[in-house]
Amino acid sequence: MDTARPLVVDARSYFRLGAPTRIAATLRIGLSEHCLAPSPGDLDADWLASVAAPAFHILARTRPAAQRQSFLSIGTGCGLDALGAVEILGSSMIAVTDVFPDIIAAARANIVANLARGTTIALTAETGDLLGPLVRSPLRFDVVYENLPNTPIAEAGLLAERHTAAGFLGPRTEAMPAFVRQRLLVLHYLALQQARPMLNQGGAVLSTIGARIPLASFHDLAASAGYAARLLTYGWKKQAAPEEYIPGYVAMEREGLGPFHFYRVADVRAAFAGLDAEQAGRDAPGIEADLTGRRVTAGEALALHRSGTEIAHTAVALLSEPA
Repeated sequence: MDTARPLVVDARSYFRLGAPTRIAATLRIGLSEHCLAPSPGDLDADWLASVAAPAFHILARTRPAAQRQSFLSIGTGCGLDALGAVEILGSSMIAVTDVFPDIIAAARANIVANLARGTTIALTAETGDLLGPLVRSPLRFDVVYENLPNTPIAEAGLLAERHTAAGFLGPRTEAMPAFVRQRLLVLHYLALQQARPMLNQGGAVLSTIGARIPLASFHDLAASAGYAARLLTYGWKKQAAPEEYIPGYVAMEREGLGPFHFYRVADVRAAFAGLDAEQAGRDAPGIEADLTGRRVTAGEALALHRSGTEIAHTAVALLSEPA
């Protein structure tokens, strides 16, 4: 882990806070070899800041405190999501998993080091696939959070050589509906399945997912895994690392997957102007319909990017509760 030059994150702007009380106001985040670095200098391109944090605030406002105490992040990365849960949700029991030991070591260190003085939590940090490391654990959770990859990399399956855990992790052998594979929702579906027996009474799964596919797909996803779901938020973010990720979508479309939807940043900025994420979640079908004529394919998005146009995609926060 790079502790000599940690990434400095202003918790107030990053998590949209006043004065934080349970975590440090200035976070110092060490990144290991396989950690995907957050983008605190460009919040429109940062997943946690632009998509997850608004959903956390909605949960903090709408769910009783007793249903926010235990929080699990699947695929935590550097642990910033857990720190957000400590501060925004008030969670006191935190668990995190990820696929590389160095990621989990970094996450554990970052969470512990960035708690405010006097804040105490119970922390479990385990390495492994999805919820696998916790299957035999007695732990149960009020909120299971996942921002798992549904973004293909151009050379699928070379995860360890790509240095981060952000990429579509290749084929899975588990049985699932055909549309789940077609629309790259495999890991989200498996997380929903695995989370069911690990939820407390009244618990829920919060999935934040790139919405490069029709919005109806997300309700179908939850229903196929035995949940009732609603969109907490609908919004947009800049496409991170477009040269790394968009070619993967181009390749997947050529193989018959998708289609996948991209937009010019200017178009989505105009479409969502004046809407907060929660209101946009309520108005999502209408916004999606209004954006129909502004969609571009993966191939078109790549060409636009290479000509200097900023590319974006929409994103959702989906709250799924066992049906």
